[in-house]
Amino acid sequence: MIEIQSTKNTYVKELKKLHRKKGREEQQRYLLEGFHLVEEALRSEATVVDILISPRGAKEWASWIAEQTVPMTYISEEVMEAISEQPTPQGILAVVSFPKPKKMTLQGKWLLLDCVQDPGNVGTMIRTADAAGFTGVFLGEGTADIYNLKTLRSMQGSHFHIEIQQGDVEQVCQAFQAAAIPVYGSELNEQAVPYNTIKKTEQVAIIMGNEGQGVSKALLSKTDANLYIPIYGKAESLNVGVAAGILMYHFS
Repeated sequence: MIEIQSTKNTYVKELKKLHRKKGREEQQRYLLEGFHLVEEALRSEATVVDILISPRGAKEWASWIAEQTVPMTYISEEVMEAISEQPTPQGILAVVSFPKPKKMTLQGKWLLLDCVQDPGNVGTMIRTADAAGFTGVFLGEGTADIYNLKTLRSMQGSHFHIEIQQGDVEQVCQAFQAAAIPVYGSELNEQAVPYNTIKKTEQVAIIMGNEGQGVSKALLSKTDANLYIPIYGKAESLNVGVAAGILMYHFS
């Protein structure tokens, strides 16, 4: 059993670097915080490198901890507070390796994100895609990092359940269309097609765009159609996560 009492410990300093994208990419791993997410990582057979337990966590999940076979490090509450980004840490963290890259599945139902910058929105849409039975979510350039702690909290483990890919949205749209899979943009424009007039299909790709600018005009010009969600009240627009949920469930 390893025990760490000091916030100046070298291992602790390395873990704190995982709060930044650069640190995560250099170490090829990320942090998960909270019992539910740690348990979900183990259940999903993710590569959990280490589980960090504070006295609070050791007391609260003693029986669960006793059943685990993965490496564990016991840390002081002070160290937990130094690593955690929560105001009141639950007392358990996991260090998880990045999954190995795999070839994208060019079939099924996909959500494509074009420069969606808010981590909470990205996590919410991935969680909703999971709930709606989508095959995967594709994160385009400029989209919030999937391993940002805010994204992870919003996803609630859904990134373990569906396929997540990253890259150029325009290129993947071309690949879908070449495979005869319809690609729909989303646009706050009454000249677009009302979403509920589009026939449901077993395979589809839906593009959601930046919170302020929407889907880029370059992408909107290359879709099979652009979908519009009618607004009946006085609100100017819908949150991108809410809009994505409406469109995904239309095809579910």
